[in-house]
Amino acid sequence: MSRIVLPGLAAPLSAPIGAALLLLLLAVLALAALALSGVLASRAQQDRRRTDDRLAQVADPLARLRERRSVSIARAGTGDRKTPLRRRLGALIGFDPAKADRYPLRWWVVLAAALALARIGAGLAAGVLGAWSWSAVPVATVALSRFFFGAADGRYRQTLLEQLPDALAMIVRAVRVGIPVTEAIRAVAQEAQAPTAAEFARLYDSVLIGVPLEQGLRALGQRSGLGEYRFFATAIALQAQTGGALTEVLENLADVVRKRVALQSRGRALSSEARTSALVLAVLPLATGGMIAVLDPGYMAVLFTTPTGHTLFGAAALSLAIGVGAMRLIIQKTLA
Repeated sequence: MSRIVLPGLAAPLSAPIGAALLLLLLAVLALAALALSGVLASRAQQDRRRTDDRLAQVADPLARLRERRSVSIARAGTGDRKTPLRRRLGALIGFDPAKADRYPLRWWVVLAAALALARIGAGLAAGVLGAWSWSAVPVATVALSRFFFGAADGRYRQTLLEQLPDALAMIVRAVRVGIPVTEAIRAVAQEAQAPTAAEFARLYDSVLIGVPLEQGLRALGQRSGLGEYRFFATAIALQAQTGGALTEVLENLADVVRKRVALQSRGRALSSEARTSALVLAVLPLATGGMIAVLDPGYMAVLFTTPTGHTLFGAAALSLAIGVGAMRLIIQKTLA
């Protein structure tokens, strides 16, 4: 058997042991090189990030002011321990304080109503699931709250989308007669319907206090959550930097939005039969149960006075909720 003598070792080693030690040494060197490359890559990424931040500050004259303001606000709020908790609670239940004007009810009213509905649902499901149904009350409360706030925000954005073509048409008419874009935005804020008038009024007020129009439009696009508003902001920004036929671009955008709204309306019209069927199937058991309770109260009282009735009633309510949810999900996926 051949033997290998490593430097620093007096006794020779067999070939398998020497090969294993050599492989171990190579693995250690490879890991060291990998760690060194990771450190160098992280440093390069940090340098690149610092460079991007400096370029952004140079490109945006209000970046430093916003940074100082955010730092001062953060320092001023370090003593308030309740603000992070409120924000986490709002994010948990789907409530956004910046969109408070979009919700028809206060957040605590919605939370209380969701808790009451969740407790009622847990009481109905107790006959089927037993005591485990009460552990689902927090989850059901959060789900109902998020559903309410999400639905309210969706209706708000849908209204903005439907009113956007008319707002763009007003801007196009104003620009064609020689009125500046900022004055056209003011005209939309004064003459458009809610909530478009409120959004453009906020945009015009921000321009009045010195915020660049492009930045205000980007903020409007982010606040609305609609891609069409971001396209509108991009068109205004490109026209301000490079020039071009702004009226033609806005007319094309308004035409695209009108076609999209018309397509959505057509989809809702085609799905009206399915939505009506889902509504009838959801209401039919309740109406039938009410009629039986009127005609024969003793027969219907079994569901509320016996353990077997509680189980049957909970199973029926659970199956009805699952069926309605499934039909609603199918209709939404079809319209999407």
